[in-house]
Amino acid sequence: MQRIIAILLLVATLLSATSPVEAQGRKQRVRGATGAKWTTDENGEEMLNITIQTIPAFHRKRDFKNYQRMVRAVKKVYPLALEAAKRMENLDEELAAMDRRKDRKEHTKAIEDALKEEISPILWKMTRYEGTILLKLIDRETRHTAFAIIKDFRSGFTAGFYQMIAKMFGNNLKLEYDPKGEDEVLEQIVLYYKAGLLE
Repeated sequence: MQRIIAILLLVATLLSATSPVEAQGRKQRVRGATGAKWTTDENGEEMLNITIQTIPAFHRKRDFKNYQRMVRAVKKVYPLALEAAKRMENLDEELAAMDRRKDRKEHTKAIEDALKEEISPILWKMTRYEGTILLKLIDRETRHTAFAIIKDFRSGFTAGFYQMIAKMFGNNLKLEYDPKGEDEVLEQIVLYYKAGLLE
């Protein structure tokens, strides 16, 4: 009994060593949580509120493997989707500053050629699955499908040509992102990635 009391006293001492007020000054980082902050209730008591991330439950080993596969794909292609959104925004600004349609067309073609040279080696190393995830994430970040982007910046004919090639390789440039439907798990993984919770 004395041993239990001694352990409880030790735990109480350790817990009281850092008061809530002192801890409040430091940034709270709780592993596995999406948020942690100190609040005061109506009685003036300090409380640490932790928002725990949703943990998916897998009933089959195959489901867990598919989840891990999606995590690996997001880690590989999400930076590319962010870069695509950034470049699209820059291109919009550059084209808006040009008066002549011919200048806009030439500039867009030059950007396309530069992108082909820069990104083609990365794309050739991607699996079909990673390509699918990339197309969905491009739609997430730009709010436009890859097909619509090509059609807007180049032409409907060029978009159709690239769509035909994508279909030959088992993909679809018209893929849309549905975070509340079939892409719910993908959205969750992206949020974990952005929060720095994926290792």
